[in-house]
Amino acid sequence: MDACFITLLIACFLLASSFTIVRSLSKPPLLGVHPLDEQYFASEVIKCKDNSKSFSRDRLNDNFCDCVDGTDEPGTSACPAGKFYCKNIGSTPQFLFSSRVNDHFCDCCDGSDEYDGSVNCPNTCIMGGNIEYKTDHHFSRVGGLVGDLGHVGAKQAKSGVSLDDLIQKLKGLKILLIIQVVITIIVVVFRMLRRRARSKRRRYH
Repeated sequence: MDACFITLLIACFLLASSFTIVRSLSKPPLLGVHPLDEQYFASEVIKCKDNSKSFSRDRLNDNFCDCVDGTDEPGTSACPAGKFYCKNIGSTPQFLFSSRVNDHFCDCCDGSDEYDGSVNCPNTCIMGGNIEYKTDHHFSRVGGLVGDLGHVGAKQAKSGVSLDDLIQKLKGLKILLIIQVVITIIVVVFRMLRRRARSKRRRYH
């Protein structure tokens, strides 16, 4: 009886911890936020940086401007005073005016400012950043590629999308692997405790 109760407790603990890990892995990253500010947005109630008011976390990046200074909309173009942070890994990070978010023009070399899918922005950070990209592959406001190298740019855009899909699939596999490991541990612990319980019964009999 005691062994079964202990097994149940261990199983509950492992399942709870696995769900926490899965939640943290599946949680989408904050768009347009500087890494040093991520902790600032972690709480459930967040203050505007100008101290004018507070807002709940579910109103973060909801495309409605609550703070005059744009604190609540770092990843959208809702606030005129907002700033969007491009991580640009492999190149130089930069801040953009929020009006440039989803404006059908690739401003960040990692393409993070055009996340609504209306324009495909290939990641050109490792190739030298967005300055070279803009001069060689000009995106029109309608979302088409203009210039001699348009066909090459379209191919790069397709490869960028497939890379994102691959990353998502790998995240899904990681979550499945964690769940499988947790289930295996539960089964092993249960069998060990069952054997101990049997050996104790044999001793008493």
